[in-house]
Amino acid sequence: MRADRKKVEPLVKTARGQVEAVLKMMEEDRYCIDIINQLSAAESLLRKARREVLKGHLDGCVREALCCGDEEMREKKLDEIIALLDRAEK
Repeated sequence: MRADRKKVEPLVKTARGQVEAVLKMMEEDRYCIDIINQLSAAESLLRKARREVLKGHLDGCVREALCCGDEEMREKKLDEIIALLDRAEK
């Protein structure tokens, strides 16, 4: 992984804690809106983590393939990014 682990890891660990809290809230039959708010917070953290990983991938793996890789490597990396964007639109 080319992303800054010091940025990504705390985001994912905090999101994990929030998801665990959601499970506990569900077990306690807590108010729906409170659970939704906690889920939204976890989603937000995971989006931030995803952006950091993508940034690292573009700046490292993709840049390297475009500058130094062969044609097949460049095509593969570009296809990966296109597929990622397609999934994000759904």
